[in-house]
Amino acid sequence: MITIHWMSIVEIEKMTVPERLQAIELLWTSVSRSESQVSSPTWHGDVLNARREKVESGKGVFLSLQELRDRLKKS
Repeated sequence: MITIHWMSIVEIEKMTVPERLQAIELLWTSVSRSESQVSSPTWHGDVLNARREKVESGKGVFLSLQELRDRLKKS
């Protein structure tokens, strides 16, 4: 288990990439356990509703994982 005290960006940059990723994972786990304290912005709900409506109306377009990867490479 990593114990993190208040750190500066310089100290964080001294960490290896795997250490930084582990720190991110630990932070995310901590935040996700406090979901009642984290409110999602209204626009998140708006986006989800618009996507649901698109799917329900038959206009939703789904990509395979490979299609998504190809699209991301192009952007």
